[in-house]
Amino acid sequence: MNAAVATSVFGAFMVATVALGLLAVRGRGNRGRDGLAEWSVGGRSLGTVFIWVLMAGEGYTSFSYLGAAGWGYNYGAPVLYVVAYMSCGYAVGYVVGPMLWAYARRHGLVGITDMVAHRFGRPWLGALVAVLATVFLLPYIQLQITGMGVVVSTISYGAISLNWAYFIAFAVTTGFVVVSGLRGSAWVSVLKDVLVIATLGFLAFYVPMHYFDGYGPFLDRLVTEKSEWLTFPGHGDSGLGQAWFITTSFLNSLTVVIFPTTVAGYLGAKNADVLRRNAMWLPAYNVLLFVPMLLGLAALFVVPGLVGAESNLALFKLVVDSLPAWAVGVIGVAAALSSIVPMAVFMLVIGTMWGRSVLSLVPRWQQRQKGAAQTVVVVAGVLALVLTYTAPNTLVRLSLISYEGMAQLLPMVLLGLMWRRLTLLGAMAGLVVGVGVVCGFVFTENDPVWGVNAGTVALGANLAVALAVTYAGPREHDDRPDGDVLARDEPGVKQETVESRKPELSGVGVSEASDAPAGA
Repeated sequence: MNAAVATSVFGAFMVATVALGLLAVRGRGNRGRDGLAEWSVGGRSLGTVFIWVLMAGEGYTSFSYLGAAGWGYNYGAPVLYVVAYMSCGYAVGYVVGPMLWAYARRHGLVGITDMVAHRFGRPWLGALVAVLATVFLLPYIQLQITGMGVVVSTISYGAISLNWAYFIAFAVTTGFVVVSGLRGSAWVSVLKDVLVIATLGFLAFYVPMHYFDGYGPFLDRLVTEKSEWLTFPGHGDSGLGQAWFITTSFLNSLTVVIFPTTVAGYLGAKNADVLRRNAMWLPAYNVLLFVPMLLGLAALFVVPGLVGAESNLALFKLVVDSLPAWAVGVIGVAAALSSIVPMAVFMLVIGTMWGRSVLSLVPRWQQRQKGAAQTVVVVAGVLALVLTYTAPNTLVRLSLISYEGMAQLLPMVLLGLMWRRLTLLGAMAGLVVGVGVVCGFVFTENDPVWGVNAGTVALGANLAVALAVTYAGPREHDDRPDGDVLARDEPGVKQETVESRKPELSGVGVSEASDAPAGA
C-alpha cells in the first residue's frame, strides 16, 4: 500500500512535469533557421525569474538530496566545499556572464564550442571542444540518472528495482528535453524550486525534532560522539584536508562559469542586467544546501553502517523510516525534479554542441542542426545509461571528475576571449597537457595528489604550457579587430547585432548567423 501511494503521487507529478514542458513551448517558433536558438537557449528571451530558477537548478540536483547528505554521512566537513565554490562562482559569474552573453549575442553563437571556433577562426576546434566537453559531461548525466534512480527505487519501498528505476529516469528526461528544450526546463524549474524549498525547509525542522527532540540535543550528541566529522579532513583517511578544500573551491568556482550548462543559462537571458541581478541573488539559495549536509550527519545515529554508494541513501532512509507514504512521494518528486532539470540541460547542451559544431561540418546536416542536436540528446542519454549500469560510482566522485576535466578548457575559453596574444597552438598544447595530467591522476586513483585537488595541478600545468608555447612561438596573424575576437562587457552600450556582421562570420564556420534576434 505504501509503495502504491508513493509511486502514484510520483507518477502524477511526472505527468504534470511533461505537460508543463509542452505548455512552455506551445506556439513558439521552433522550425527553420531559428529552431536551434529557440530550443537550446530559449530564444535568448528569458527574464530574471526564469534565469534564476534555471541556474539555481544546476546547484540543486540529485546531488543536493543524495550526494551532499552522503558525503556529510561519510566525511562531514569536507562537503562544505559545495557551498564555498558555488558562492564564489556566482561572484565570478557577475563579471564573466555578461561578457559571454554579449559575445554570443553579437556573433550569433549558442555555446562555448561556437565561441572557441569563432575566437580562433577554426571550425574544427569547436568540434574538438564539443567531443571533449561531452566526455566530461557524461559523468554528470550519469550522476543524475543514478540519483533519480535511487529516488524512484526508494520511494517505491523497493518495489521498483534500481535497474528499472535508472531506465525510468533516462526515459522521462530524454523525452522531456527533446520536446521542450531550455524554455521547458526553465518552466519546470519553477515547480521544482517550490517543492525543493518546501521539502527541505520541512525536513530541516522535522528530522531533529522527531529523532532528537530538537537541535540542541542533536548538536550536543554530534559534538560529543562524532566530533571527527566536524573538522578537516573529516572522518576517515580521506585526504580531504584544508589544502584540498581550498584548491577544490578555487578550481570549481572558476570552472562553473564556463561549464556548458552555465553558459546555456547565460545565453538564454534577454539582457546582461538579468545575469548581474541573478549573480547577486543566487548565493542566497545556497543556504538550503546546509540542510541535506546536516541531515546526512543526523543519519549517522539513525541508520548507521551505510558504506560506499549506500551512503547516498542516508537522507531518504530517514524520510522512508519516519514519514507517511504520500509525504515520501512528494519529497521523492522534489528530488526527482532536482535530477530532471539539470540532466535535461546537460543533455540539451551536448545536443547543441554536436548539432552546431560537429554535425554541421557535414553538408547535409547544415540545415538540420536542431534535428541533429535532438538525435545526439538521445545518444548521449543512452551512453550515460550504459555507464550507470556498467561503471557506477558515488555521486560526489562523478561530480568531481566532471569539474576537473572541464576545468582544462579554462585557458582556451576564458583566457582566449580576454587575451588576444594567446595562440591556437599554445591553447591546444596546454589543453592536451591538462587533460593528460588530470586523467592520469584520476584513473590511477591519485586524487587528491599531495593533498591538493588533482584538477588544480593539471590546470597549473595546462596554463604554464599554454603561456610557454604562446610566447615561444610566432604571433598569429588575424586581420579581425579586437571587437570581433575578444569578449567585452560594456554596460549601457547598445550591443551590435549579428545581422550587421554576417560577412565576417563566414570564415570561421559559424553557421546561420541569423539565429540571433534583432536588437541588443
